[in-house]
Amino acid sequence: MGSGLTLDTDVQFVKGVGPVRAKHFSKLGVRNVGDLVHLFPFRHECKPQSQAIGTVEPGGLSTVIGELKNVRVSGRFSSGTISAQVIDGTGRCGVRWFNSGYLADRLHPGIVVRLTGKVDLYNARPQIVNPEISIIEKGEDPFAEDHERREPVYPAIAELSSRQIKRLVESVLDVAAPQIEEILPAALRKKRDLPPRRTAIVRYHKPTGPMDVRVARRRVAYDELLLFQLAIQTSRRKLRAGPRATPISMTPTIDERIRQRFPFSMTKGQDHAVVEICADLARDLPMNRLLQADVGAGKTAVAVYASLAAIARKRQVAMLAPTEVLASQLFAKVNQYLAGSRVRIGYLAGSTKQSERAILLRDLACGKLDWLIGTHALVEKKVRFSKLALVIIDEQHKFGVAQRAALRQKGPSPHVLVLTATPIPRTLAMTVFGDLDVSIIAGSPPGRKPIVTRLVTEQKRSEAWRFVRSRVDKGEQAYVVYPLVNESDALPLKAATVEVESLRETFLEGRVVGLLHGKMKPAEKKEVMDRFRRGEVQVLVSTTVIEVGVDVADATLMVIEHAERFGLSQLHQLRGRVGRGSKKSYCLLMSDARGQTSRERLGVLCKSNDGFRIAEEDLRLRGPGELIGRRQHGVPAFRVADLVTDFELLEHARDDAAAILSADPLLKDPDHAALKRALLSRHRGVLNLADVA
Repeated sequence: MGSGLTLDTDVQFVKGVGPVRAKHFSKLGVRNVGDLVHLFPFRHECKPQSQAIGTVEPGGLSTVIGELKNVRVSGRFSSGTISAQVIDGTGRCGVRWFNSGYLADRLHPGIVVRLTGKVDLYNARPQIVNPEISIIEKGEDPFAEDHERREPVYPAIAELSSRQIKRLVESVLDVAAPQIEEILPAALRKKRDLPPRRTAIVRYHKPTGPMDVRVARRRVAYDELLLFQLAIQTSRRKLRAGPRATPISMTPTIDERIRQRFPFSMTKGQDHAVVEICADLARDLPMNRLLQADVGAGKTAVAVYASLAAIARKRQVAMLAPTEVLASQLFAKVNQYLAGSRVRIGYLAGSTKQSERAILLRDLACGKLDWLIGTHALVEKKVRFSKLALVIIDEQHKFGVAQRAALRQKGPSPHVLVLTATPIPRTLAMTVFGDLDVSIIAGSPPGRKPIVTRLVTEQKRSEAWRFVRSRVDKGEQAYVVYPLVNESDALPLKAATVEVESLRETFLEGRVVGLLHGKMKPAEKKEVMDRFRRGEVQVLVSTTVIEVGVDVADATLMVIEHAERFGLSQLHQLRGRVGRGSKKSYCLLMSDARGQTSRERLGVLCKSNDGFRIAEEDLRLRGPGELIGRRQHGVPAFRVADLVTDFELLEHARDDAAAILSADPLLKDPDHAALKRALLSRHRGVLNLADVA
């Protein structure tokens, strides 16, 4: 790191990087020197102390120090092979580097090197292939730092190897480290027994022993969790200090009228959620609540209850769904509940005709429409409400933060209720949804039967399809889900558009098989879904467009091809499309995956119908980014913190953030100045959208 470079200096100006390599680093989130020193290793390898060459044995990892002899280069420069020998007073060992012609200018006969790699036998002589190499400079003692070492392994990409990253980090670390700012007050560091931030970062990259790694990692993980907790708790405080919402009070008369709209009695879990939501609505503080419910537990009915409570007080409701299939089904279900009612309800989607849209928007703006249900079209600028008091977002993790913010801004601090049928593990809820109050509908509606789930291997496929055919011939209906719409050269997976024809000609010959996928026009999707609901289509071949919300009582069979390609929570959602009637239902997971992890994952689904347990397993096995979708849906991109193993640390960070903001809400205390700078640098986007769930 040259003179004058700081943590803010563009990484391209680090010696050995340049403009081209800087673009590669951007894929790892590294744009400046500060990012580079915060690019932490994901593990450390133990490198052994050197031993005499005459004592090395094949099969193990060894370090040797000796003089390089007989250096030969063959092949083209970039992909060339370098062969050599390394000797000391006890013996000699062959060395070979493949695709490493770039080393040719550095490797000369007579230099002293330290090599670490796996020892094999070649022509009955020991040989090390592609070892790590350190060149001992003239006058330097080759054994000065000869001890067992823990070497960092970095998250490499095709254009940047772990070794290259390690070399560049080391080149800046000594100069960058003094510029690393301590962000925690001394009292907090002492309370949590944390080392100085600068020391932790240096030791994470250059540990002297296993304890260094554990202590350094704990400090860096805590910082990440604390900063995110500060961001989401600041968001909540800003929301609570903002404009007041319209209170929506409940009376016994309104409660009775609403409940009469449902052809069933609410469960205890639903009643509990209703009580919590009504308490929020009655205040002038905008509600910011997440309603979690396992598949089929009845969250839609609770959302309808909340909507009718607002409409009873002459206020408007907006309900946003992620797809037209789900939005149109919600609209149809609400209309069933409101048959004969004076509630004025509208539907808006991308496929809505211009003439219908113009009338709908006019009625909405002048207050003639009480309730608007639709897709992303609700977010458009032309959509204006006159008295919006409640926003409901179904399957909220399908939407980006900006979309939710735009919808919320269409009313004077409306109450917000976000719904999910994807159970959120506790650790994830504390991070992604830490600024929401959480309601959970426990249990399932009476009569809901567990779904029998089976793993089907290649040997059992024909038998499984015979079972499906026999159930369909008895009047039941089936879904068959594929991971792709069309075939892909990059992925050797079955695709819905191809397999639908194959099924019609083989296993399902003579049965009515329909096709549904996200690339179809809205009118086409609506037509095939309507035919499936009426029973005219016996088997619906689909992609994950049916993942949430689709409700057909006679559908009792869910077949999922390439099940190993889906997350557990997604498989649980797909499974939840069946079992909605009185008949026994089945989910068949078609998979040829032989890996232990894949079988373990699918085995969890076969053993349990509990969405919360399945979500915890999904988090453990795949991580939060895969579980919810990191880029769009707001899961923090932690560099080090792990929401599975760091739960206790997360609880500490949550409590400490609350204490800090309670004493110093705007972080004006000089002890918090560095913490505030780090918070703005790391989470400015979250803070700018602080009023968004």
